[in-house]
Amino acid sequence: MNIPTNLKYTNDHEWLKIEGNMGIIGITDYAQSQLGDIVFIDLPNDLNEITSNETFGTIEAVKTVSDMKAPCSGKVIEINQKILDEPQVVNSDPYGEGWFIKVELKNPQEIDALLTPEAYSGMIQE
Repeated sequence: MNIPTNLKYTNDHEWLKIEGNMGIIGITDYAQSQLGDIVFIDLPNDLNEITSNETFGTIEAVKTVSDMKAPCSGKVIEINQKILDEPQVVNSDPYGEGWFIKVELKNPQEIDALLTPEAYSGMIQE
């Protein structure tokens, strides 16, 4: 299982990459493998802000629909149009082209509550 060491993780299998005061959010390789073939991603058209631990969209796979929960709070700067047009890119490249949104971090201290790569790895192996 691919677990990049430069990211932070949630118990709900989202990842967060920090770049200065900006965060990039996606779902983990483990999550996409558990979901199976992703066929649709729903992000609200008026998604301007996200709040830590709150749902900000859904992922629909062949057999299930899952909520996406925000790993941090912030102002949405960009939504990845590619995943809306080609949701299967999340299956093939969850840490690259398969990112979901970019946000300007509102409360950087929230990051301290996220899982380290080692802790996330331990969680999914239980």
